[in-house]
Order: sequence, then structure tokens, then C-alpha cells
Amino acid sequence: MSKFSSIFSQLLLLFPKSDFYREVYETKAERHSRGFSSWDQFVAMLFCQLGRAHSLREICGGLNTCLGKLKHLGLGKAPSHSTLAYANEHRPYELYERVFFQFLTHCRSKALLKGHKFRFKNKLMSLDATVIDLCMSMYDWAKFRRAKGAIKLHMLLDHAGYLPSFAVITEGKTHEVTIAKKLHFAPGTILVFDKGYNDYTFFGRLCSDGVFFVTRMKSNAVYEVIEERPVPQNRHVLSDKIIR
Repeated sequence: MSKFSSIFSQLLLLFPKSDFYREVYETKAERHSRGFSSWDQFVAMLFCQLGRAHSLREICGGLNTCLGKLKHLGLGKAPSHSTLAYANEHRPYELYERVFFQFLTHCRSKALLKGHKFRFKNKLMSLDATVIDLCMSMYDWAKFRRAKGAIKLHMLLDHAGYLPSFAVITEGKTHEVTIAKKLHFAPGTILVFDKGYNDYTFFGRLCSDGVFFVTRMKSNAVYEVIEERPVPQNRHVLSDKIIR
């Protein structure tokens, strides 16, 4: 007899139920639950992300169309939007924080097994930030400009597996360097960032920590050339200078 499994159910196999319910027990996520389990909530919200649902009604309506096919997802029935709303409001976020880091550890272990054609001997990391626009009338706390709301996502990407090593969301006005100065890197790390991180105090700390960095200089930068070195052939290097 042939057995078939949906793509969604195959994705859920990446989250072992035994590990998931261990985190449920440790965070006491189901202390006051009645019928609607944390796994049901997790499946519903994962369905929301994959299906790009914009409301609780869309989530519940989408799951309702799968009646008869929910059993292989571990769901008895599709939740009502009020049940899902109550769970989202009262379940502890620590449960899904732990599930995320558990899954991230799993992904990192898999990524390290894959080889890359282009590799550095040193650890290579990229640091960047992006502004995410928000509607001021709906998110009045996210003040950015006079008529514009926004938050800023700061991320550190580890090129060994292309997985995020650090991510934090701040107010849109928070400068990139403010967050960068709070990070610490192992000696020998190669850090790549744009000129939005141009701060000589930050550069000095990286040098003292033994961290290499690659960035663009500002056009109005004031510096003095200490030594000019020969440029290697066929390496696309325009110049090699030591400055201060």
C-alpha cells in the first residue's frame, strides 16, 4: 500500500514532538489549556507563515478547508479564531523561543556538513541593518520620521552555512554602530559591513581584538598613508596601503 505525505507534514518532521513537548513541560505552556494544545497552536501559526495569511480568520479558514487531512499534522480539528487569539495572547513566548534555538542548532549542524567551493581560512561574517516601514496610524510607538513609522532589523550573518548568528529589532532611529559596538567577535574573524558602520572607535576596538574587517571609506575621510605595498597580480586589488 502506497503512503503519501504532504509537504507541510514533511516540514513538521523537522520538529520532533518529543523535543517540542519537553519544552512545553519546562515552560509550563499548557498549565491552563483546555483542549487546544501548544502543538495545535504551533501548527496553526506555521501554516500562517507558509500560507502568508494576514489574519486569524484566514488561518482558521485555511485549516478548515483541509478537513479530513489534518490528522497527519497532529490536529484533531481546525481551531476557531477566538481560541487561537486567546492562545497567542496567553501562551508564554519562551516556548517558541526555545523551539527556534533548538531548530537553529539543528540547521547549523547540517550546514557544517556541506562543503563550499569558496572558503576562507578565517571565519567570515557579514553585519548589516535594514529599515522596515510601518504605518504610523497603526504603530504609533514606532516613531522614525515625522510622517513615517519604522523599526530596524540588525543582523549578523555567519557564512558557514549562511545562517544568522545574531539578530535584534530596535526602533528605526537606532544607529547601526550602536548595536555593532555591543557585539564581540573571536580573534581572526573577517567582518564585512558597509560604510553605515563607519566609526573609528569601533574600528580601533576591532583591531585591538584581532578582528579583520572589510568596509567602504567615506569620501570625506581624513587619513595619512603610512606604507604603500605592492599589489598582487590578477587579484582585482586596486591598491594596498597602511593608513592612519
